[in-house]
Amino acid sequence: MTYLLFHPHAPYHARGTEPSPEHRRRWPEMVDQGKGACAWSAAWPGRCREHGPFLPPGSQDPIILADVCTWREVLPMVVTTHIERIVKRNGDLVSFDQKRIATAIYKAAASIGGKDKELAERLSDLVVEQLTRSLPRGATPTVEEIQDLVERVLIQQGHAQTAKAYIVYRHRRGLVRKGEIGLQKGGSVETVPWKLLWRTLAWNADHNCDSIEGLNEWVRSGRLPELMVEADAQYEKQLVVAAEEALQKGDVRVIIIAGPSSSGKTTTTYKLAQNLRKAGKELVAVNVDNYFRDLELHPKDCYGDYDYETPEALDLPLFNDHLERLVRGEEVLMPRYDFHTGKQILDQLPLKVEKHQIILLDTLHGLFDGLTRSVPEPQKFKVYIETFCQVRPRNGRFVRWTDIRLLRRMVRDSNFRNHKPSLTLGHWHYVRRSELKHIIPYLHNADLTVNGSLAYELPVLKKQVEPYFAGLVEEYDRQPERHDAIIRAHRVYDLIRLIEPITPEDEAKINGESLIREFIGGSTIQY
Repeated sequence: MTYLLFHPHAPYHARGTEPSPEHRRRWPEMVDQGKGACAWSAAWPGRCREHGPFLPPGSQDPIILADVCTWREVLPMVVTTHIERIVKRNGDLVSFDQKRIATAIYKAAASIGGKDKELAERLSDLVVEQLTRSLPRGATPTVEEIQDLVERVLIQQGHAQTAKAYIVYRHRRGLVRKGEIGLQKGGSVETVPWKLLWRTLAWNADHNCDSIEGLNEWVRSGRLPELMVEADAQYEKQLVVAAEEALQKGDVRVIIIAGPSSSGKTTTTYKLAQNLRKAGKELVAVNVDNYFRDLELHPKDCYGDYDYETPEALDLPLFNDHLERLVRGEEVLMPRYDFHTGKQILDQLPLKVEKHQIILLDTLHGLFDGLTRSVPEPQKFKVYIETFCQVRPRNGRFVRWTDIRLLRRMVRDSNFRNHKPSLTLGHWHYVRRSELKHIIPYLHNADLTVNGSLAYELPVLKKQVEPYFAGLVEEYDRQPERHDAIIRAHRVYDLIRLIEPITPEDEAKINGESLIREFIGGSTIQY
């Protein structure tokens, strides 16, 4: 059996023979000098038993295929590299370990049903081979450079689906590092719906809107209305499933639509209620905002901004008491919150829920245990909605979900609440702090998760915020102590400058019941 594959021009080429001890000894040196065994051979198992020249895709150097059963029989280390260390994201130097690349590829493939560990190892060899060729001796690559190359190799080798899964895997690890999601004891992430993310990314890729460049092409081509129709339909399908699952759960008395600020809870609640009514269910909405405590009881900062984003901003004992009594069929007198005075007025709104009716709650902290503690879990169905945007610039990071929601809220606050966009941006650190403390840790409580991001919304939001965003950035640059607002302002401004704004003609074609209308106006829904 022949064990080595050599360049035809290599001085040590010995086609059809077993490698000599000298060949084995000089293997690393030969590869490093480009004089001996071709590293491309590592990716091409000897399943083809025809001798002769062969030109792998992307290579200019033909190699000889020998009678090799599997390339793993060649040598313990087929691909050699001069890379010894890599630079982590925090700047630390650590030892280079090819097994970590193979493991990451295998995990990505396994998430879509792949089980070929040997293929993952071969692909990791390709990554190392290309990395070695591209870097001079002594160079130290960064983690990001290696991960970018993994994506490129997967796509080059025809593994587009695995590449998509790897992108999601990479993004997930980034969220873990930033502390935006946690880990279970077993090491698996528990607070992000990876299957939903994968489906979203795959849908976007199939529609050429998984990148800013692809999205801009939809705008420039005049075909954005086509994407609008398909994206709206994709969102609506999720709510049909949500209604079906709620009905299948059994004796549900309370349905909760929870999600962070500007995730689309209001529209989602309306459309889910429509689907449930079509199934013959009667619903009674309870306005949780009426249970806000007096504004003066909330913490206030030196800029006069109140932190009302926490669950404790609500009168939780009173709300739980009323909810328990409503489920039992008793009548309660709900309070009414006056947003003009910032005061809660007690015993204002009589309400009774019949046994056959379902209570509907649209609330920021619907997954928080303390909000509905008085109702047994089997009687609750919880839907969580988030803007799981799966779009990114070329070779860049995914657009942050929180940035999508920030843009939405700035537009809505400006259009409907007489609230300056700069104030929305300055308040956002309270929003994020509460999400990380009171929402994300409770995502495991959701019965179903919905993606409220729309594939076409960035061009829509760009048109809305473009007139004032540059001035907003300048305003916060003059306040160096507002670190959070400055960072967010620049990051979002850099994002929207990459995006083509929607044309007035296409904007007029946005469906009147589209979720994005909740923020830009023009909705035909009577909320």
